[in-house]
Amino acid sequence: MTSMEDKQLYSKRVIREIMDNHGLHFKKSLGQNFLTDKNILDGIVDAAAIDKNSAVIEIGPGIGTLTQQLAKHAGKVIAVELDQRFIPVLTDNFRHLNHVSVIHGDALEIDFSKLISEQIFSNSNTQIVDNETAIKRIHVVANLPYYVTTPIIMRLLEERLNLFNIVVMIQKEVAERIQAIPGTKDYGALSIAAQYYAKPEIVSVVPRTVFIPEPNVDSAVIRLSLLEKPVVQVDKEEVFFKAIKAGFANRRKTLWNNFKAFDQRLSQDEMRAIFAAALVDEKRRGETLTIEEYARLGNEINRNLLNK
Repeated sequence: MTSMEDKQLYSKRVIREIMDNHGLHFKKSLGQNFLTDKNILDGIVDAAAIDKNSAVIEIGPGIGTLTQQLAKHAGKVIAVELDQRFIPVLTDNFRHLNHVSVIHGDALEIDFSKLISEQIFSNSNTQIVDNETAIKRIHVVANLPYYVTTPIIMRLLEERLNLFNIVVMIQKEVAERIQAIPGTKDYGALSIAAQYYAKPEIVSVVPRTVFIPEPNVDSAVIRLSLLEKPVVQVDKEEVFFKAIKAGFANRRKTLWNNFKAFDQRLSQDEMRAIFAAALVDEKRRGETLTIEEYARLGNEINRNLLNK
């Protein structure tokens, strides 16, 4: 075993020791909270169904707490870290593992398509594992900072990166919103947007006590299994998502009140006809509509706009 494998990066003592040795401190502004429970770390790896044929992009590895567990199972691990201070730590911790790459970058700006091409599928990076070329599936796994959870998840979904799944630790409240169904208090625009691209499932709830430093809220591990094609057929995604945004503009108001000024090119009579054609009662509230109903509404709006 290498010294890295002997080092329990999830141990509170080891984490503090590494931080002290490198003169580091946790940055609250970057939402840095490291997991200290091996069972939960292993649960994340299991939830993502990672094996030697998997390439994993990990966002925000920190000192490599989760990276260490991923490296034991995956054929390739690409750790993307925003905080420059942790790059030497990660490089040192995983210097003996050829299948682990450390990249300094921002998950909101980095070119993931280029990263996948260069780090996973280029000839120089083809991994041989158990006498087979390894990479058959690409996963994104992360303990995401709360403040960038939604934009990172939506970017990964919208870019259609041919991912197998996304398994992330996020704020419990946000995980509940992503998985929510129509008619519930958590159901909203984020629920529909995520479920358009993927099937979400909360895998486990994680108490705040297993982090260092301890956050103010509990977390959850959520798995987003990417769909081969969106769950509904829409004629124009821009109009579809605009309709969703309008539907939840004011949760207390009816659809009619939220949509009557949807587009200045559509008269109120035309909007009423659109609701009728989409088989959606304009007196309902946006939180009661299914994704299929929003798709019909968006498609009818788009067809009317095409005639303008």
